[in-house]
Amino acid sequence: MSGNVTSLFRSTAAHSPSMAALARESGETASAGPVDFCIPCNPYFPTPAMFDEMAGRLRDIITYYPSSADTITAELCGLLQLPPQCVAMGNGSTELITWIDHLLVRESLAVPVPTFGRWTDQPMETGKRVDMFPLQESSGFTLDLARYAEFIRARGTRAVVVCNPNNPDGGYQNKQALVQFMDAMADRDLVVIDESFLEFAEAEAEPSVVQEAMLRPNVVVLRSLGKNFGLHGIRFGYLVANPALAGRVRSMLPKWNLNSLAEHVVFMLRDHGAEYAQSLHQVRRDRLEMSGQLAALPGLTVYPSQGNFLFVRLPVGAEGTVVRDRMLTEHRVLVRECGNKIGSSSRFLRLVVRPQPDVRRLVSGMEQVLYGAGRGAAVPEPAAGNGYSSGTAAVDRLMSETNGKGMRAVTAQSAPAAIGAGNGAGVGAGAGAGAGFPGIGAAPAAAAVAAPVAAPAVGTGTPLPAAVPVAAAAATVGPVPMPMAAAAPPVPRPAPYESPVPVPQPAPYQGPVPVPQPAPYPQPVPAAAAVPAPAPAPVPVAAVPVAPMASPMAAYPPPTGPTPPGVPARGGLTAAQVRGTNGLESVQAAGRPGPQNWPNAAGMGQVG
Repeated sequence: MSGNVTSLFRSTAAHSPSMAALARESGETASAGPVDFCIPCNPYFPTPAMFDEMAGRLRDIITYYPSSADTITAELCGLLQLPPQCVAMGNGSTELITWIDHLLVRESLAVPVPTFGRWTDQPMETGKRVDMFPLQESSGFTLDLARYAEFIRARGTRAVVVCNPNNPDGGYQNKQALVQFMDAMADRDLVVIDESFLEFAEAEAEPSVVQEAMLRPNVVVLRSLGKNFGLHGIRFGYLVANPALAGRVRSMLPKWNLNSLAEHVVFMLRDHGAEYAQSLHQVRRDRLEMSGQLAALPGLTVYPSQGNFLFVRLPVGAEGTVVRDRMLTEHRVLVRECGNKIGSSSRFLRLVVRPQPDVRRLVSGMEQVLYGAGRGAAVPEPAAGNGYSSGTAAVDRLMSETNGKGMRAVTAQSAPAAIGAGNGAGVGAGAGAGAGFPGIGAAPAAAAVAAPVAAPAVGTGTPLPAAVPVAAAAATVGPVPMPMAAAAPPVPRPAPYESPVPVPQPAPYQGPVPVPQPAPYPQPVPAAAAVPAPAPAPVPVAAVPVAPMASPMAAYPPPTGPTPPGVPARGGLTAAQVRGTNGLESVQAAGRPGPQNWPNAAGMGQVG
């Protein structure tokens, strides 16, 4: 492949170029293109027979109008056993993210980084303040929900996002811990749980919080269909919420916002539940095997993942863009370099889980690109380093001022200091508030920086509070069970990472490197009827200390009021500065019953 192909990556902002663009530039068809470890979709579904059926009906599918979105939504809800009044289907999850931002996000949104780029970019584009909470490289990019809650309260953020599993690292949150977090955030305007990759998880038998979301007045669960069904080109996804929130989004969507291919696939699914469940089991097996093979490469770190992708750190001295370009041009393998993700850097790759023949090609290419003709000894890690990783200069500047020191005031004129390690405050970014809730956001405010007001320091791991009672606004929702556990048992959570938690570090190559595993949950339940996975080698699991998760609400700093328009988050930067080159100068902000063998919305593919 020519240099023109690799140049496509340098012209994209927060995402990779499309496969169609790569095919046009290289003069090849997409099917004859590189082995794709970049786009995270299911390689085993639809089945070849399903593709043949769609091909045979292609003329009719693309000639005629689809049915209304209500008809297609009713069919999907019949499969997933969800009440249609609690569901809104969109032309891809990004369409729904756009409407969530316009309709439900008032003036600020908190999100851990790195994560899916639209959760940071979309609200910044409409002039909202984005409070970014950096996931620490030193703790394996694990999201501590208690610290995240402290951060949200200290910033006074009005809307909250948690991606489970998170993209790009695949980090997973236990369902009970998420429900408790949702209740702790009952006084926020909105809590979004993005479950776009949850069907690939196997940590729990019923990992989704869709049932709990329908009973709460401020919770939205976002789901993707293209990723799970291996059909990114068919733009379809859905959200689940109480009838008022779901209806508000649904009322803004065009009547024919879903195309005929999406309709055809949804109506095919009823007869292919068993094949779909088997495809998810196979992806989980491949993930384990691929983890072991990659972790055996000297100096390469593989982070625990419950998604259909793996987040890896390259050896010291390896630069991700060079690795990406050489893998594409020399080995015809497409990988996702993560330097354009806020909170990540070009030292990290996200690699999609694929079948073993493709993985062997990936590993062989990585060996040649990283080590030359043969494997060499691992490059030793520096004695000390940052607790986070960032490819954005403005984030680096803020972290150098606050990391490990609490959230003290940072003015636009302050000079960058040496970047410290440790747990740190999050990154605040934003410029101005939108129009009054629940209207559509107003034009972005000016990017001028005002001196932020000092905020109280964030503690070091205060547990989540007891559940806040929420009004049963959706008590009339159809056949949805409504057990509101008023006194749930304490949920274990990871201890603060200052505690001696083993963090996988590269070591001189002496054989296969153990694969890092997720922190143990109270009692993980294996997937029902799971296919035994032939692990390439025994994988030791590090024990992580846990602590009970209960404390009074008074443990948090009191909620603060909205930030005035044009004023950045406390200790933070404006949206324009986050996207700037040096962090100091402002820039222009760019109803049939479902079949017995189909997984329901709570199990998410655990039946098969």
